[in-house]
Amino acid sequence: MSITDTSSSPYVRLRSLPWQDSRWTGGFWGRYMQLCHQKMVPLMKRHMCEIERVKFAGNFEVAAGLIEGRHRGPRWNDGDFYKWLEGATAIAGIYEDRSLVQEIESLARLIAAAQREDGYIHTDIQIRQKAGEQVTEFENPMDFEMYNMGHLMTLAVVHRRASGSDSLMKIAVRAADFLDRMFAHPKPHQARHGICPSHLMGLIELYRETRNIRYRDLASRLLEMRNLVEKGDDDNQDRIPFREHTTAHGHAVRATYLYAGMADIYAETGDESLLEPLLAVWQDLVSRKLYLTGGCGALFDGASPDGSADQLNITRVHQAFGRSYQLPQSTAHNETCAAIGNLLWNWRMLQITADPRYADIIELTLYNSVLAGVSLDGSSYTYTNTLRKLDPMPVSLRWSTDRQKSISCFCCPPNVVRTVAESSHYAYLCSEQAVYLILYGTNQARFQFQDQPVTIRQESDYPWEGQIRLKIDCSCPVRFSVVLRIPGWCNQASVSINGRREPVECQSGTFVALDREWKSGDQIKLSLSMPPILIEAHPYVEEARHQAALRRGPIVYCLESCDLPENVGFNDVFINARQPLMVGTPDASLLGARPIETVGWACETIPWQKDGLYRPLNPSTPNPVRLRFVPYFAWGNRRPGEMSVWIPVLF
Repeated sequence: MSITDTSSSPYVRLRSLPWQDSRWTGGFWGRYMQLCHQKMVPLMKRHMCEIERVKFAGNFEVAAGLIEGRHRGPRWNDGDFYKWLEGATAIAGIYEDRSLVQEIESLARLIAAAQREDGYIHTDIQIRQKAGEQVTEFENPMDFEMYNMGHLMTLAVVHRRASGSDSLMKIAVRAADFLDRMFAHPKPHQARHGICPSHLMGLIELYRETRNIRYRDLASRLLEMRNLVEKGDDDNQDRIPFREHTTAHGHAVRATYLYAGMADIYAETGDESLLEPLLAVWQDLVSRKLYLTGGCGALFDGASPDGSADQLNITRVHQAFGRSYQLPQSTAHNETCAAIGNLLWNWRMLQITADPRYADIIELTLYNSVLAGVSLDGSSYTYTNTLRKLDPMPVSLRWSTDRQKSISCFCCPPNVVRTVAESSHYAYLCSEQAVYLILYGTNQARFQFQDQPVTIRQESDYPWEGQIRLKIDCSCPVRFSVVLRIPGWCNQASVSINGRREPVECQSGTFVALDREWKSGDQIKLSLSMPPILIEAHPYVEEARHQAALRRGPIVYCLESCDLPENVGFNDVFINARQPLMVGTPDASLLGARPIETVGWACETIPWQKDGLYRPLNPSTPNPVRLRFVPYFAWGNRRPGEMSVWIPVLF
């Protein structure tokens, strides 16, 4: 979950704010919050409670004995239902939407009716048991029981914090107590019941909310249980003990959820043996396996031959990290949930270490990979996120590269909804005498320093402009530090206070602390230079060799075929690296995004024969062509066509 409460966590350097104390009030994220309230939450409610009710709310009705039927949809649908409810709960609290609050309470009563007296709740198993099948709890790790219960716990915590209601908290506590009894003394045959371990984050947040130490200890015990696995595999990150992990391997969603949970446990226990693998795996990911957009999990399907001793029985790995520098474009998997898992992990690492590198990854992932997962009108979603779409595609892929209103595996859409709904939580962190600005945008936040209430109001057209204005509001002068993040992409920045430039060094990828006694009306201006630039990849990234991508500030751009002249083929276009890159005017059809324009080259090529694989090189004379790049997160929203982040370079 994104709404963490680390205010009492003993092993963090930066602490999260109460989620109500930071709000987007306008600008880029203000528009997304309105979209979430007006479109994303209600459309997903209609999907889960009406159009495909049998797969979501309907499963709880059958489990509760209210209607007859069988379980519909994947076994993890309970968790996806909880994720949507978490987003709806956050939105209801922010907008004080009484109608939505009532709807959530009604669904809480339905979930309570489905829960067994002993606290167990998992509609698939319960429905099968009611039908007379001989199935038992936690018999098959692929039933995703802990995954579902973990999301129930995060939902319950957010619900209590947003509404003050305990209706879902009572359900989550009973479920956690069931797990505590079931796994009081874990045995090897139970050790694999940690598929996609949302339960680690869920239990730690439940502990933070209730202060019941049993839930913290249960999270630690369930993590340690992974070491009992015999003949594990990379698909679930249990081929080797988790403390021996040094590289990002296997299923990208399960991995990022695991490492986020490990970071949560470290924040509460200070177990240094957890920190070493977290740092090592993170470095491997960002240095060798992370897409320019923040996406991760390059392969639809992989295997684990690099480390497996049993070469005769290599296991298949779904949604896998590739080998180092293996970052395909057209066939990139990049599941939206993996991007969100990476966001959750980096958020926790930032609080543990106070290292601004993690904030850079949070911003990169949120603006690009996460937002690419939802259409600009909030009605359709992606499961995978390619960096290059051709017509026709070079291979037939299992999942559509276009956004869909309904996806058979519906885990990503509600994950995007809750992430957008809770996005203001990522804007600030604090320490005892400092406030840290992590995300920029139009917002306001409340703090307490020396028992004095302080409000910071931020105004900015970020990410389209690099001018950030802050205004301090406090009842009397109070001393504390305002710590500004200078993003890693920014090579030139300056700070002024009340119109006077401050003599502070603003290096890229650092925090800059402004320590003084602040009074009401004080104003800070941060200027971040954000010229559009061309990016190249390490030469080992073979699919991007002699190509370039375009980035401005935190936004990665792409080229779409709909922005090319009719007589120019998409595969015939080249970037001219010597031409200037011009920032265009805001485009209302792209939520106010500013396209980047330049003059490139178009080289007319001879059409390929149907079965041709190689042929003699036929160079042609390049002709100038105007190129218009749009933000990657906004691709595919105007009309169908081709798209690419990486474009060949011709000097």
